[in-house]
Amino acid sequence: MRPALCGSVLLLTGIGLLVCSSGLLHAQQNYPNKVLRLVVGSSAGGGPDIVGRIIAGKLSEALEQQVVVDNRVGAGTMIGTEFVARSAPDGYTLLMAGAAMAINPAMYKKVPYDAIKDFAPITQAISLPFVLAVHPSLPVKSVKELVALAKARPGTLNYASGGTGSSPHMAMELFLSLSQTVMVHIPYKGTGAGVVDLLAGQVTVMMPNILSALPYIKAARLRALGVTSAKRALSLPDVPAIAEAGVPGYEAVQWYGVLAPAGTPREIITRLNTEIVRIVHMPEVKDRLSGDGAEPVGTSPEQFAAFLKSEVDKWTKVARAAGIKPE
Repeated sequence: MRPALCGSVLLLTGIGLLVCSSGLLHAQQNYPNKVLRLVVGSSAGGGPDIVGRIIAGKLSEALEQQVVVDNRVGAGTMIGTEFVARSAPDGYTLLMAGAAMAINPAMYKKVPYDAIKDFAPITQAISLPFVLAVHPSLPVKSVKELVALAKARPGTLNYASGGTGSSPHMAMELFLSLSQTVMVHIPYKGTGAGVVDLLAGQVTVMMPNILSALPYIKAARLRALGVTSAKRALSLPDVPAIAEAGVPGYEAVQWYGVLAPAGTPREIITRLNTEIVRIVHMPEVKDRLSGDGAEPVGTSPEQFAAFLKSEVDKWTKVARAAGIKPE
C-alpha cells in the first residue's frame, strides 16, 4: 500500500474510532433517554417481584424515565437471567436477582450464563432472613435443644422445604452440616405448601423466609428458635440469630439485588447504584420492607460482586456436602 493511501486509511480509522467514542460518551451523558426494563425471573406477587416494583417505581421518579418490570418466568429463574445476560450492555435492561442465582450453578449441569462473568453487579438491595421454625408439639424451645434432640434421634425428625435446591432447603442443609445433625428432607412444590403442613404438624421443622412465617409466629401457631441472619432480625428482636444460639458461623439469607449485563459502562453502574441505594434507605421504603421482614442493604458494586462470588462458592460446597447432584 502506498504511504499516502496508508496514511489516509489510518486517518479514516482514527476518525471512525473518535466518532464512535464520542457517540458512546454522548449516549452515557444523556442516560437514560428511553424506557428501562427491570427483569424479574419469577412470577408476579413473589418476593423479587414485590421488591422490584418498589424499586422500579422510585427509580422512575429519580431518573425521570419509566422503569417497567418484566416478569420472565421459568427454569428456576434462568430464563429471565439469561435474557439479561444476552442483552445490550447499555443500562436499559437490568436484572432483579435473588439467591437462586447463586444456587443454580450448584443445582444444574447446564446453566446458560456465568453468574459472575456475564453480569455487572449494581447493588445488593435487601436481605431477608429465614427463620428456624418448629411445630409447637415438638418438645424444643431453643436451637441447642433442637440440635440435642436431632442427635439423640438421628434421621427421625423431618423438615419441609419449598423444593429440592430451593433457598429454604439449602439454608437447612447448611444448618445440618454445621450442627452435625441428620434430618429427613420433605420437599414441597413451593414454600407455602410446606408451611401449611408445618402448621398441621405433618412435618415438624422448616426454614421458611421470615415473611412467610411471621404471622404464624406472632399467633403462636409456630415456634421460632432462631433467625438465619448474622444478627437478630428487626421484625423478631426477641429471637436469637442461629449463630449466637448454638451454631457458630451460621448465616444464610434470601437476598435481592440489581445487576446489569457485563460491559455496562461504569458511569451508568455508578448512577444506578447511587439511586437504588438511596431508594432502599428512604423512610417509606424501609417501613414497607421492614413490615415484610426484609431489611435494606445497599452495597457498592464491588461489595455486591464479592458477596455474589461468596454465595456461589458457599452453596456449591453445601450442595456437594449434602450429596445433591446437579440435574
